[in-house]
Amino acid sequence: MNAMRQIRRVGNEIVVAFQFLTRIPMPSIAFEADSLSRATKFFPLVGLVVGSGAVLLQKLLLFHMSRQLAALVVLVYLVLITGCLHEDGLADTADGFGGGRTKDQILAILKDSRIGSYGATALVLSLLARYLLLASLPLEHFAAYVISSHVLCRWSALPLSYFLAPAREQDGQGVRIAKLTSLASLIFGSAFSFAVVAFALRWSAVAPALVTIFTVALSGWVYARKIGGVTGDCFGATNQLTEIAVYCCGVWTV
Repeated sequence: MNAMRQIRRVGNEIVVAFQFLTRIPMPSIAFEADSLSRATKFFPLVGLVVGSGAVLLQKLLLFHMSRQLAALVVLVYLVLITGCLHEDGLADTADGFGGGRTKDQILAILKDSRIGSYGATALVLSLLARYLLLASLPLEHFAAYVISSHVLCRWSALPLSYFLAPAREQDGQGVRIAKLTSLASLIFGSAFSFAVVAFALRWSAVAPALVTIFTVALSGWVYARKIGGVTGDCFGATNQLTEIAVYCCGVWTV
């Protein structure tokens, strides 16, 4: 009975992870207060599924169109399957940290649903960078780097939510996972993520792993220094930066 209960709980946590990070239809489950914080360890699994879908789509498209057009369709797929969750976080974070000087100003801008010049610029640059990098990745290494990037960019939420406190005490996604991710979740998610990347890239995994750790550490330091913690938008911004950084490794080091 205990084993069945544990299996059901793990299944529910996986469902919550997919419900939160994607628009993939999932079965309805009973949501608990700590469901999201417990589900963080499965965020990299979501990245594996999303990245694998992008790889499959690209392989199918290359029979019918150019690499450039296929890269554009893959990018549209990545945006749609997440419901622009991470793009929204990047835009809001760019507006907040670009336009605010104090913690209160930054948090007020982050809460504003309108997009400003910093956010619009960051969003355009992110989409352009990802399109160009997806179109430039060597075909023989496309699958390995795309899958690795999406596993690692989802992993970025684990250390941020383990080490950093919520920047605001009001209800929000940052409050629901910041400082609530357990050490066991961090270890499990990290072991899974870097095992997948090592399997996909072999010795080439060193550069993406180091770049990811650096990106997470640097962005986390900025968040802690400027607003004393993280918000849900901060997770999205680091996710986007990590995805781009890993793509860069694939283009520059292969």
